[in-house]
Amino acid sequence: MSRYILERVVHAVIVLVIISIVIFTLIHLAPGGPAALTDPNLTPEDTARIRHNLGLDQPIPIQYLRWMTRTIQGDLGRSFLDGQPVIQLILSRLPATLLLSLTALLLALIGGIPSGIISALKPYSIIDNLVSVVAFTSVSIPSFWFGIVLILIFSVKLRLLPSAGMYTVGHDFSLLDRLAHLAMPALVLALFLMAMLIRYTRTSMREVLSEPYITTARAKGLPERIVIYRHAFRTALLPVVTLVGLLVPSLIGGSAIVETIFAWPGMGRLAVDAALSRNYPVVMGITVLVSVVVVLTNLIVDLLYSYLDPRVKLS
Repeated sequence: MSRYILERVVHAVIVLVIISIVIFTLIHLAPGGPAALTDPNLTPEDTARIRHNLGLDQPIPIQYLRWMTRTIQGDLGRSFLDGQPVIQLILSRLPATLLLSLTALLLALIGGIPSGIISALKPYSIIDNLVSVVAFTSVSIPSFWFGIVLILIFSVKLRLLPSAGMYTVGHDFSLLDRLAHLAMPALVLALFLMAMLIRYTRTSMREVLSEPYITTARAKGLPERIVIYRHAFRTALLPVVTLVGLLVPSLIGGSAIVETIFAWPGMGRLAVDAALSRNYPVVMGITVLVSVVVVLTNLIVDLLYSYLDPRVKLS
């Protein structure tokens, strides 16, 4: 086990280096430049001085080596806009993103896995058809469109939920107020993941329920509840765990659209603002964080595989 984990860590470091090189090169080759250089009142001398202070007058390989050296030491650099340390900017936005992402994941798990199991136990029934329609519709709906529709209905028309932000400005902290702000963005973010969980759970459960050992368990007279949840569901979880492992990083790093629509002060919105202003250190810092989450999630998924299915050996 320890040898396997060590090998995965080494592979992870190599992957992270490759990702950082690709992203660093792409954002520096993209048209335009940092917002600090777009002031039309700047003279050529001012522009040259700013580029020198930001380190942008050096060749890209030199800039990357300097950035990597600082990153290894735990310094992700400073924002081009206000000079704040990137690590502080990310940490200030991380709690909001984690709250939104974990809530969305919880909603997706609660709605997706039970629906997929019920659909698999009643194939081609009215319930199965209804669940399938909901799943395919949810996959097809763009998140930005769904978010705008929810705002129009619940904020503009019915005036039941706030349309933006994480809390009501000028009011003391209230759990109900936080939940009201969280409801719509979490639902929009959870919709796609819930639909995927329904489809994967249904397909996996249908395949497992047709296995000979399930027939044998039923022939021995085991209660149907034991057959379903102790024997079938545990094996059917393998592809579901894989799916969750693949989608969890997207919840953390890919919530930019949802956070922008609902003005949620998270990392996704920070990434969008940084990309628009060519704030290279912030973009790279978020990229590194999301990449680390991807690698760690994949490692955890592999370890869960061996726990859920003893036939899977880590080697």
